[in-house]
Amino acid sequence: MNRFLMKIIHISAECYPIAKVGGLADVVGALPKYQNEIGAHSSVIMPFYNNKFTQSHKFTSVYEANLRLGNHELNYTILKIEDASVLDFDIFFVHVGDLLYTENVYTENDTNRFLAFQIAALDWILSLEHKPNIIHCHDHHTGLIPFMAQESYKYESLNKIPVITTIHNAQYQGWMAYDNLYKIPRFNIEKVGLIMWEGMINPLAAAIKCAWRVTTVSPSYMQELKYNANGLESLLSHENSKAIGILNGIDSDVWNPETDKYIIKNYKKATVEAGKKENKKWLCSQFNLDESKPLFAFIGRLVGEKGAELLPHALDYALRSKDISVIVLGSGSKETEQQLFDLIPRHTGNYNAFIGYDEKLSHIIYAGADFLLMPSRVEPCGLNQMYSLRYGTVPVVRRIGGLKDTVVDIGDHGFGICHDEVSVQDIVLSIHRGKEFYNHQKEFKANRKHIMSLDHSWKVSAKAYINLYKSIN
Repeated sequence: MNRFLMKIIHISAECYPIAKVGGLADVVGALPKYQNEIGAHSSVIMPFYNNKFTQSHKFTSVYEANLRLGNHELNYTILKIEDASVLDFDIFFVHVGDLLYTENVYTENDTNRFLAFQIAALDWILSLEHKPNIIHCHDHHTGLIPFMAQESYKYESLNKIPVITTIHNAQYQGWMAYDNLYKIPRFNIEKVGLIMWEGMINPLAAAIKCAWRVTTVSPSYMQELKYNANGLESLLSHENSKAIGILNGIDSDVWNPETDKYIIKNYKKATVEAGKKENKKWLCSQFNLDESKPLFAFIGRLVGEKGAELLPHALDYALRSKDISVIVLGSGSKETEQQLFDLIPRHTGNYNAFIGYDEKLSHIIYAGADFLLMPSRVEPCGLNQMYSLRYGTVPVVRRIGGLKDTVVDIGDHGFGICHDEVSVQDIVLSIHRGKEFYNHQKEFKANRKHIMSLDHSWKVSAKAYINLYKSIN
């Protein structure tokens, strides 16, 4: 490696394709690759989980030591994949016995798990001959790193390295009780206020206070956090001078209908009609839907943030006309899952649902659907709408966060369908607008080609991050 390249280490709980729960994984799995393409040396360090990826690859140890977690001393190992061609960037894993080596990314013991992960990551960075130029932390799972790098005595030699924190979702902050304070590497107790918020240790609040810069995943989300950040509104307003919104991108190599190995028939802009027809035909055959009707889809977590609890009522109402088809792919609230499942016999031939998650099926839905529903309450950036655009599928979104930044309504000379409220009525009216748009096939087909031409790749965003790093390095 050229030692004069800007060296960036991303620290994250998730990274696609290794471990994915949400959009965080997609970002961390793509941003380093695109940063490397423009001349940086960007790598990732994450926990070593017990999952399909780790079980199917071989790893070698590059560092081993002990860490102290309160009164306990734990052995940990830094691992690296033996086959360097698996990913487009270097990735390192923190293996702390059974503490991190779990089947699920998140568990009921995450306070200890992610504290150990963060301490091990900083201990390893401390051991490196060539230190990074930038440490880039992602979400609350790494939120104490900016504080520890700045205030813990053992990391004093790291406090001149700029630390960036990216907030992917401020609703989750990693709260922990004050009695966990002794587990954090020693620091001047007079600085304890830097990690406290409303009587608890709050890793995300600590990151906002201590990071050199705080980024969010879209400009609109940064503005929204000043009045809707689950209790951190005043803090984010106070730290406004070091905060910036940089829109996420998508990995246009992974999400490419021309080469996507998951979908039934590949296509490009010139062949979009034939390609989408074959994917839609497969979907409708598999899920007993009428392929002659406009196909609306929902892909995502069935939780309140996504407006998912409104879907059963909204879809039940919209399907009464029997002139649309709908497919849902997702999991989350058991009540919402059951309600969506109960709709199947009531709308046979027009509606179906896959409760769970299936990566291959999600790709086929993007390729085969005509519209993608995203009635989100909170959407810091949103990647699904960008995937749908890439595959010629019209996004139907609420104007919030990154959805507001990436989708322009057809009524405003744009290419998508937008609504302002999270309500059954707005969802149903937007579906009705989609049906009307679909009925004007000449305009609808022209729009398909147009949205496939929009560039939401990581190239622009990766450059924006590099420029941010340079401004503080």
